[in-house]
Amino acid sequence: MENNQEIIADLKGLVSIINDGKEGYQSAAESTDNVELKAVFLKYVAERALYENELKSHLARHGGHSENEEGGILGAIHRTWIDIKEALTDKSETAVLGAVVTGEKAALEKYDMAIKDNELHSDHLDLLTTQRNGIAEALKEIEVLEQKYKDK
Repeated sequence: MENNQEIIADLKGLVSIINDGKEGYQSAAESTDNVELKAVFLKYVAERALYENELKSHLARHGGHSENEEGGILGAIHRTWIDIKEALTDKSETAVLGAVVTGEKAALEKYDMAIKDNELHSDHLDLLTTQRNGIAEALKEIEVLEQKYKDK
């Protein structure tokens, strides 16, 4: 029973960080007039929405649920997606991309913590690993874009 509560807490934390990312990407997409970046950001909004649904499905299998739809400021480790909102006041591509990089790194840390406890998360380890790898790929793409716009 105690393990199940830990699983529920971990999955809720992942839902929260995923929703922070979704919200951050949405804010980034709304803040830019750059068509290339807007398309990339919206692609990751959709991906995060899929991740959210997958996590909530596993949460339900363990008897839990999450009302979280937008992330939040309190409760989760590394709520760094909030940095995006600050970067948006600058509206430069590199500032926004830099904030996204920070948020993605925080999400990877949270996933790595859950994956490290592979016994506890054995029934959904493949899902967590797949989502973690997707976040890592997004991070790579964003870092390439960040470098591209720094070089301009």
